[in-house]
Amino acid sequence: MPGKTHGCVAGHFLLCPVHTRGMAIDSLLQAPTRCIAHADYLRERWRNGLGWTREILRLPAQGSDWVLRLSIAEIECDAAFSTFDGVERELVLLQGEGVRLRFADGAVSEVLPPYGRVRFAGEAPVHGELVDGVTHDFNLMWRRDVLDAQLLHRPLVGPMHFFTEPGVAWAIHLLAGQAAFEAGTGLPPLAAGDTAWLAAGERRRYSLDGGGELLAIRLAAAPCARGAVEPSGR
Repeated sequence: MPGKTHGCVAGHFLLCPVHTRGMAIDSLLQAPTRCIAHADYLRERWRNGLGWTREILRLPAQGSDWVLRLSIAEIECDAAFSTFDGVERELVLLQGEGVRLRFADGAVSEVLPPYGRVRFAGEAPVHGELVDGVTHDFNLMWRRDVLDAQLLHRPLVGPMHFFTEPGVAWAIHLLAGQAAFEAGTGLPPLAAGDTAWLAAGERRRYSLDGGGELLAIRLAAAPCARGAVEPSGR
């Protein structure tokens, strides 16, 4: 395919240049707190027919000019990953025997069970090779000039506390088990595969109690993005 393609794994989802001039990143991180059941993820076939994407969350919520996107890739065949200028990516194996990423510079990363992970630049040309059959992979993508993202993999044994504050939000993806937020949050319990979004705003503690494993993603404005989001690549 000539030139650079912008999209998710195997060229499924196109990413257009960002046109969110004047949009404060803090306002994006204040998207309403909610739980997203795994049954409600939007599942779409890749255009090349080699897999599926289940979208969990994007900010902004509408359009292709996102600065944050959480999804699950269902990779059915060996395939090239599409490139994303200005985007940082982190991939976590959820199901399957793993995927081997071959980069254009000769580097190789193996994402193997249980919950193997790799972080890489969205601009990097990458080819994915399945180790043995279909994999499901958690896919975190964010624009590095706008956001800082820190992804943590933690066991859940009893209460775990998350603190939101102005400019700091959390996304919690329950890998296994079950969990519930303390009374008063208005949030429903989480089953395996569900995701909670905890919005930035006034400092608040969210206590999550249960058993299992989770991914916790802390999101804040990148140091160079305090204030408005400017278009990239222009």
